[in-house]
Amino acid sequence: MVSKIALVDDDQNILTSVSLALEAEGFIVDKYIDGEQGLNGIKRRPPDLLVLDIKMPKLDGIEVLERLRKTSNLPVIFLTSKDDEVDEAMGLRIGADDYIKKPFSQRLLIERIKAILRRVNSDSQIDPEALITRGDLVMDTSRHSSKWKGEDVKLTVTEFLILKDLSQRSGMVKTRDQLMDAAYGETIYVDDRTIDSHIKRLRKKFKLVDKKFDQIETLYGVGYRYRE
Repeated sequence: MVSKIALVDDDQNILTSVSLALEAEGFIVDKYIDGEQGLNGIKRRPPDLLVLDIKMPKLDGIEVLERLRKTSNLPVIFLTSKDDEVDEAMGLRIGADDYIKKPFSQRLLIERIKAILRRVNSDSQIDPEALITRGDLVMDTSRHSSKWKGEDVKLTVTEFLILKDLSQRSGMVKTRDQLMDAAYGETIYVDDRTIDSHIKRLRKKFKLVDKKFDQIETLYGVGYRYRE
């Protein structure tokens, strides 16, 4: 089935260019120029996934997501600026599925959308072959879900892919370049500090479940590894 994407951003250039890229991939796209218009449009024509800018007039992305979460589990990807870290963290707590910082690669956005839709549309039955188990960590690669000591740890798609790459080869050091390739693909470049930020958030999320979590080690000047 063709998936419908709702795109909400107050930048007309982004609305035009991203919708063209998504339509070229076979998606149906509904475009909205601000949060208020987007919220009303989503109610009229429910999409399969929402791409939502944080900083917008009338109704910002955080408020749109807060209102949506009262009645809907619609998957949401935030578009954030470099100075939106506080709002971004709040959005993830409310229930955003992933975030991408502007300026962003359209290819990266499309891959994130596809990954989330695969997770949402996957059969609810657990596939044993899709499980990665490392001690107290259990990751279901078919649904992009993770548990620590039996408790759910909600990760963005990017964080999930980084942790998956680390845990699949526990004890082996992964450079930042290798982790970038795992999370973003070999054709997309992101700054080294982006990986460091993701690692920081990963640790923080697991420590909310277990204060003693220390499985992700930093090897200064080299990279990261997941403890055996």
